[in-house]
Amino acid sequence: MKIAVFVVAATLALILLGLGIWRATDHRADRREATRLLALRHEDPPRFSKDMVKDLPEPARRFFHFAIQDGTPLHRVAEISMTGQFGMGTATAPNYLPMTAEQVLAAPGGFIWKMSAGRGAMRVSGSDTAGWTRFWLAGLVPVARTGGTADHALSGFGRAISEAVFWTPAAVLPGPGVVWSAVDDSTARVTVEHGSLRQSVDVTVNEDGRPERIVFQRWSDANAEKEFRLQPFGGTLSAFRAFEGFMLPTHVEAGNFFGTEDYFAFFIADVTAVRFAP
Repeated sequence: MKIAVFVVAATLALILLGLGIWRATDHRADRREATRLLALRHEDPPRFSKDMVKDLPEPARRFFHFAIQDGTPLHRVAEISMTGQFGMGTATAPNYLPMTAEQVLAAPGGFIWKMSAGRGAMRVSGSDTAGWTRFWLAGLVPVARTGGTADHALSGFGRAISEAVFWTPAAVLPGPGVVWSAVDDSTARVTVEHGSLRQSVDVTVNEDGRPERIVFQRWSDANAEKEFRLQPFGGTLSAFRAFEGFMLPTHVEAGNFFGTEDYFAFFIADVTAVRFAP
């Protein structure tokens, strides 16, 4: 009997040790990816001038005049701290969990979002990048591990470009691989190409150029069939604050099927800090 108990205890200890090593490996991968993205920063980038956007469609020009103060160093990489809520359910039963997260956004080169949501044994934590999505329950049990595919890369690219529009607007200034066009008097579309990846995002602005919502067709399997396909994703932007010459939203609500009856804002974020300069 004592031997059986010892064997069970030893087995459990080995399992926990293995899970701990596995989790530590994920943390190391997170640090490597963050370091790679932060290395894309420039210490002395060019500064914004309204001449850079004078040939853009009027709503796009209005957006940049609002988002970037004249003379601002055009940093394209940001470290973003946030709190908020993360929905683990549906529109009718959202099951929101309190969330904190740290993000490095370096579009089009990528992003890493490290988050922790919930409390105690129900705490979900992990990271999301264009290369992987990895989440753990209570820091011990893997509950989601996907990535390493072309589908995941395209989906992640959509997230990176859409967030760059409102959190790192210098990254979507017109230039090689970045083209702006008009949708209507208040909406502009940016299309970004990076290698084999391509993503268009529509941004709707008010009369002052303040972006109020973003919408795009995202390559996603977040649907009843769990099949990758293009479907609407988007959200609303509010509570703007100035960060190092950029005027950015600090409250974002976003989710799948934006603009339809199936829309569910599973991501509700309140930004507490944005850091650009190295």
